[in-house]
Amino acid sequence: MTLYQTEPRIAAGDVSNTEPNLPGKLEAKPSQTDFLTKFMVEPGARVVLDDIDPGCCAGYESCERAQTAMKSYAEKIGRLQYLMHAENKRSLLIVLQGMDAAGKDGVVRHIVTNMNPAGCRIVNFKQPTPVDLGHDFLWRVHPHVPSKGEVIIFNRSHYEDVLVVRVHQLAPVHVWFKRYELINSFEKLLVADNDTTVLKFLLHISKEEQLARFKRRLEDPARRWKISEADYREREHWDSYVDAFEEMLHRTSTIHAPWFVIPSDQKWFRDLAIAQIISRTLEALDMRLPQPAVDITHIRRRYHAAEITAKAS
Repeated sequence: MTLYQTEPRIAAGDVSNTEPNLPGKLEAKPSQTDFLTKFMVEPGARVVLDDIDPGCCAGYESCERAQTAMKSYAEKIGRLQYLMHAENKRSLLIVLQGMDAAGKDGVVRHIVTNMNPAGCRIVNFKQPTPVDLGHDFLWRVHPHVPSKGEVIIFNRSHYEDVLVVRVHQLAPVHVWFKRYELINSFEKLLVADNDTTVLKFLLHISKEEQLARFKRRLEDPARRWKISEADYREREHWDSYVDAFEEMLHRTSTIHAPWFVIPSDQKWFRDLAIAQIISRTLEALDMRLPQPAVDITHIRRRYHAAEITAKAS
């Protein structure tokens, strides 16, 4: 079974049925390609990353041709996040994984451009501290999952404990292998007990593109702060990471928390595909603004009284 044989898991909704006066109301024009279907990994599927073109643009000829769609999806995400924050019944967890320089920070910037910061947080998971290592591997993750009404983006995540730990043999096989099922149970808990939607994106770049981005960092003084010795050390383990990613996709792409493999050699296409998947997923939640918690007729009378008083003073 290949990556591209999946059936749609979520049907696109219609944001026009929501409150007509939301900020920046604009009808989006989705692309002809359904990226949610195209890039989703079916539960149990065996994905071979070498068979997926990281330079795929799904028919888009250039960034310029995709600008209209990118803008409309970004604005739609902003409106739908507004609804999620106001409704306060559901939440969204976005997980980003990929090789160094795959573009995780760039995706974060694109996703949050039109979001209300009050309902959105970005969490970066670095090397675990000695305190973290004294607990189970999910101990440091659980406090950062979204509460109702929130969108949380994990820039790297709990999956480091089946990626880095595996590649560098930081724990015995029997320890990290059982984590696949523990992760599945953890994510199922978020979905079932807190109405959290979980979307996981693997940013798939080629080894050549990674090196080209390393070069740009060297040549551009504004990017040199990103340079790390670790990037080059980790690059030496490229094939081991590919194996680890493929096993991760096979064992942890589930109905309740699917993985998407996003071709990411072209930054603009990466952002377009992810934005479309997020916007269509949020649309399908059919969110609504809550009813006012006060008596509007009474508040209107108080307003008019205050207005009269203000004019008289």
